[in-house]
Order: sequence, then structure tokens, then C-alpha cells
Amino acid sequence: MNRIIVFFLLGIALPGALFAQQLSRAEREAIMEVFAMQEKAWNEGDIDAFMEGYLKSDELVFVGASGPKYGWQTTKDNYHARYPDRTAMGKLKFDILRMNKIDKKTAFVIGKFYLTRTIGDLSGYFTLVWKKIGGKWVIISDHTSSEG
Repeated sequence: MNRIIVFFLLGIALPGALFAQQLSRAEREAIMEVFAMQEKAWNEGDIDAFMEGYLKSDELVFVGASGPKYGWQTTKDNYHARYPDRTAMGKLKFDILRMNKIDKKTAFVIGKFYLTRTIGDLSGYFTLVWKKIGGKWVIISDHTSSEG
């Protein structure tokens, strides 16, 4: 039985490890430009511009503490509700920990976010799935969790 479990786990993990590819320099730079745009928009209090980094579709999924939520508009509305003003938004900084290419048009990013705020700082981790659509990299899945 233990042998079956080991082979099962290897069957799941090994293909991902074998086929995980490095993004090209141009791909990394394109994704990092989106992160930079999002930081700038957030730090200017512009959630609508921040949302331009996400796929504008009902297919977008955002997973947070309250579970999965679907759709670009729902995600935007939730950001506006949770961060109603510049005080709540604070100053955003991303720290990218890992970027991997899943296939020609899909990437996986793990990172940390920091929100410096006068009402109390927030930080946490995120995992993002990016897709290149129409020559543009956009987030299609966001799983974010806050620390503490």
C-alpha cells in the first residue's frame, strides 16, 4: 500500500518538476512590468487601474480567506469593499519569490505582498497563474492569504 502511495505521489509531482521551464528574459520582464504597473496604480489609490493586470472575464478566480470568488467584476468590487480609501490601501510592495513557465502561454508565480499602512500593516503570500492572451500577460487565478 505504501508503495502505491509513493508511486501515486511521484506520478503527480514528477511531471511538474520535469516540465517546469524557466521563463525567457522577455517573458519575465513583461510579467514584472505588470507587477510594477499594479504597485504604481495601488499606491496612487487606483484600484481600477490595478485590476488591468487581471483577465477581464468571468473565468478569473480569486481565492482568499472566504473561499473562491469568480469574475473580474466581483474581484474588483471586493477590492473596493475591502480597501475603500487610501488609508485602507496603504503602500503596496511585491516581492517575487519564484516564477516558472508551465507551458508556452502559462506561468506560475509565487510571491509576497506588503501593505504599509497607518492603520496597521498587512502582509502575506500569493500564488498566481498567468496567461499570455493577445500578446499580453494577465492573471487568470490569484490565491492570496494574509499572515497573522
